[in-house]
Amino acid sequence: MPLELFYITNNPEVAKIAEEYGVNRLWIDLEVLGKEERQKGRNTVRSHHSISDIAKLKKVLKKSQLMVRVNPWNKSSDEEIAKVLDSGAEVLMLPMWKTFGEVEHFLKAVNGRAKTNLLLETKEAEAILPDVLSIKEIDEFHIGLNDLHLSYGLKFMFELLANGTVERICQKIKAAGFPYGFGGIARLGAGLLPAEKIIMEHYRLGSTRAILARSFCNYEEAASIAEVRTIFANEMAKLREFEKKAAAATPAEYAQNQKAVIEAVKIITGKADEWAR
Repeated sequence: MPLELFYITNNPEVAKIAEEYGVNRLWIDLEVLGKEERQKGRNTVRSHHSISDIAKLKKVLKKSQLMVRVNPWNKSSDEEIAKVLDSGAEVLMLPMWKTFGEVEHFLKAVNGRAKTNLLLETKEAEAILPDVLSIKEIDEFHIGLNDLHLSYGLKFMFELLANGTVERICQKIKAAGFPYGFGGIARLGAGLLPAEKIIMEHYRLGSTRAILARSFCNYEEAASIAEVRTIFANEMAKLREFEKKAAAATPAEYAQNQKAVIEAVKIITGKADEWAR
């Protein structure tokens, strides 16, 4: 099965195009609490989405799911989650959870009215993962490489692929029987670490979902909606075609790609000498 692909937008026209070309899940991002402080000075997405955007996208989507990332658990979470559910969200994502209690509170607030996605992006979350995996009401996990690499004090998010962290987490989630994904992917041939290498790692590690990064299609910088359509038409076709190759790869090819990822990350981070010790 091809990867389930997520794309962040609150623009109904863009959402319709993404759906048309095979994006499985459109994503409204409400997370603002603590994000500016954590990612200060980094070229990361700062969304300006609102709860009112949920209904707007809900009206235009015919088959793609509508996911909403809420804020990290806080005193207003019950109210926020109730409004998000009433607006028609089909999947709720909880970011920056660090305790078993936060996960329990989140699941109680959702109360089975939507699917739940736990975004694992802190070292504290990994530490309590064995306990969290005992909660059967969870629907899926996503490993958020951007904040997780900051939590571990690393320079580059894909160090987590090269140093075995992502594999370690995936193995635990897989053993518990939950679907999972990690990180984001750019257009084929693009990115500091080429998207092709990352896609191969998704298939090697049993991931079933991935985020289309802002660099896949930054619609805010596109000259027109026609350009957005052209990007999705061309790039989704290329990505899905490459996935066929990734799905059919041999263990030796996966191992070769894994080695290439490690070498590439060493060069990118300037740690070749350190990692050789």
